Amino acid sequence: MSPKKPNSANRHVCKITLTTLLNVTCRIPGKGNLCAKFNRVLVEGGRANDLPGISYSIKRGGYDFTPLFDKKKRRSIYGTPRPEGLSKHVRRKERS
Repeated sequence: MSPKKPNSANRHVCKITLTTLLNVTCRIPGKGNLCAKFNRVLVEGGRANDLPGISYSIKRGGYDFTPLFDKKKRRSIYGTPRPEGLSKHVRRKERS
């Protein structure tokens, strides 16, 4: 789907049937996805500002929708686990 003016791109969207049998169109966040037909996904509210008629987003890492494994910043939004050895916090006892 293409966004409103002045933006230009191809945004990833998908049509989903909720458990309440309501059909909605959702935005797929992040880079790349392996979303296939009949996958279960976790849907969250919050509209995409430049996509008209889209009021929901898919939450990565919930059910069958895979998280982004190369994310290091804003990992909680995309449901990415912490990479090994990535920690900015150093205990006071262990500081030099």
